[in-house]
Amino acid sequence: MLLLHISDIHFREPQCLRPATDPDRVYRTRMIQDLRVEIAKLGEPVGAILIGGDIAFKAHPVEYGAAEIWIKELADTTGCPFERVYVIPGNHDVDRGIIAKTPSVKNVQAAIFNAADNRREAVLREQFEDAEAANALLRPHAAYNDFAKIFSCQVYSPEHLYWKQDLDLEHGVRLRLNGLTSTLLSGRNGDANERMGLYLSPLQTALDPEEDVVNLVIAHHPPDWCMDHDQIEACIADRAAIHLFGHKHTQRVTLTDNYVRIGAAGVNPDRNEAGFDPGYNLIEVHVSGEGNGRSLDITAHLRHWQTNPEGYQSRMNGNQPVYRKSIPIPALPPRIGAVQNSPVVAELVVIKAEPVTLPDAVDTEAAMSDETTRNLVYRFWKLTSSQRRDIAADLGLLEEEEMALLEPERYGRALLRAGERGLVDALGAEIKKRERA
Repeated sequence: MLLLHISDIHFREPQCLRPATDPDRVYRTRMIQDLRVEIAKLGEPVGAILIGGDIAFKAHPVEYGAAEIWIKELADTTGCPFERVYVIPGNHDVDRGIIAKTPSVKNVQAAIFNAADNRREAVLREQFEDAEAANALLRPHAAYNDFAKIFSCQVYSPEHLYWKQDLDLEHGVRLRLNGLTSTLLSGRNGDANERMGLYLSPLQTALDPEEDVVNLVIAHHPPDWCMDHDQIEACIADRAAIHLFGHKHTQRVTLTDNYVRIGAAGVNPDRNEAGFDPGYNLIEVHVSGEGNGRSLDITAHLRHWQTNPEGYQSRMNGNQPVYRKSIPIPALPPRIGAVQNSPVVAELVVIKAEPVTLPDAVDTEAAMSDETTRNLVYRFWKLTSSQRRDIAADLGLLEEEEMALLEPERYGRALLRAGERGLVDALGAEIKKRERA
């Protein structure tokens, strides 16, 4: 599978609303042109587009409208289904103006930031799982959430602090994308210098080591921007094979025995910043071998801006234009119940009780990763508000008290509930009925 990793697009109004006089557009256009050439060389379309935050510049709704139009152009050019676009928030996707004028937002951010190190995780959980506190904490993300909902990547309380989605690789292996939220404390006290002032928490880095699943984590801020950077490093180093970060506008690859870490250049970094160097990453991810011989083969192509002549070129790894690493995927022994011709096992099978399956919003979310279901989600959000309300009511997907929630959260819960209750086909039928109306 070929992944396109970009970050820091910084759609800025009013410039992004006037393409003819937008100085940043040329870099996006050149990037798309370069992508066409590189994809043709590689001989496969992009299987997923991973956008690592800072889609907007000041979290203004019109900036996200411009971004959606461009992302559709990007998906069409690369052959990537729009249903395979994934986004996470960056610090520019947080509305600092809301923080500045809303005491409840300042208070909940301060409660988390000022908690003792050994209590901060508990305080975050307490604040995020309380409806009133979580509403305040996420208020600066409102415009981002309204944009991210069409990709099923919005953030809401209490179960959606981050998102996860699965992509099928070869030999029965799934690549699990974990979109982490590093921006909960962004803009605290209006401070633009957030270094070491952010908090990710173990709530986002559990990354259960499921069999035949390879984890990829994508976050806007690298670990060293977070108070809990040592914990983050310890968790993701052993639990995720691919780490993708943005924010620094610096392309860099770290290759280890356990993981590959890739930093993204900005698609549109500030043209006045030192070391102005736009770029994007193409990452080939494949599984080779069988059984204990399986490995995750990663090949990263880093493309960055050059002048005279204007365009993109490969960032070299010594004298090579690519960065390569193979990481073993260990296979576990067969489950006891799968062993044949064993009288002991046969007895165990006879007395074994049927497992009880409990609803799990996170697991359901990963299971709803196929293109067809994600397409339904996109189409659902393109209906009118009243049509969405009618579908949720007809299928019994919402509790009465949830009707007061903001739409990205309200219907985010409803869509997950459709998956939990096996109502995805019914959801599709209801959407189709209203699209024809």
